[in-house]
Amino acid sequence: MDMNKIDKKLEEIMSRGKIGLMTHVVVGYPTLDETINIVRTMAENGVDFVELQIPFSDPLADGTTIMKACEESLAHGTKVADAFRIMKTLSSEVSIPLLFMSYYNTVFRYGVEEFCKDAKEAGASGLIVPDMPIDEEEEEHFYEFAKKYDLHTIQVMSPASTDERLEKNARIANGFVYCTARQGTTGAKTELDPTLVAYLNRVKQFVTTPIAVGFGISKREHIEALQGVADIAVIGSAIIDVVKKADAFSRANAVKKFLNDLRVE
Repeated sequence: MDMNKIDKKLEEIMSRGKIGLMTHVVVGYPTLDETINIVRTMAENGVDFVELQIPFSDPLADGTTIMKACEESLAHGTKVADAFRIMKTLSSEVSIPLLFMSYYNTVFRYGVEEFCKDAKEAGASGLIVPDMPIDEEEEEHFYEFAKKYDLHTIQVMSPASTDERLEKNARIANGFVYCTARQGTTGAKTELDPTLVAYLNRVKQFVTTPIAVGFGISKREHIEALQGVADIAVIGSAIIDVVKKADAFSRANAVKKFLNDLRVE
């Protein structure tokens, strides 16, 4: 079996010695066609991974910006089948790894094995399902089926995660782990909130995979501050805000400019 694209990309990130970048789109926001254009633009402008969120009516782990994008996408009639179709189109056009971000209810209703099989066939390299109940794997078989279809399951951790929870997640982690944090950067350009650093150090006591961090990252200084502390910076809401503020004719250019401004030399 070929090496998973996520692992290949992680090797490349480690070899270049610069923090990687993962961005986020909500499928169908602002439209299905524009989702495709935006992801193409991301792939052409230095993004290493893109998570394609399947819109969900009650996205508990998301902030207001992403919740509103989900609502708008669903109001347009976006279906799970559209997300698979867009994944298939994009995976044939861009070389970077693409991941589905979804809530477990969507996976469960679709059928766990069918979801994993169809995600793989559509070209996904991994799945981010923040509310998958890890203790219920014996009944759900989510990790088993993801492994069967060579999909990395990206474990999501937060500052509230107990040591026991971190240890459980570390046992099944593959690819990288995604650490969400409420704390942002403080003070000078290169200073991180000390509680964030302490939290990431705690995670590192348990996990051996690379670490992605998303916590309201919106500018180059944030990414520079994370250099050497994390392996991947995740930008979600800030990109959706850029898309929201731009008119229909300039969205791709607005995303391109935003990404170029973020670039750490």
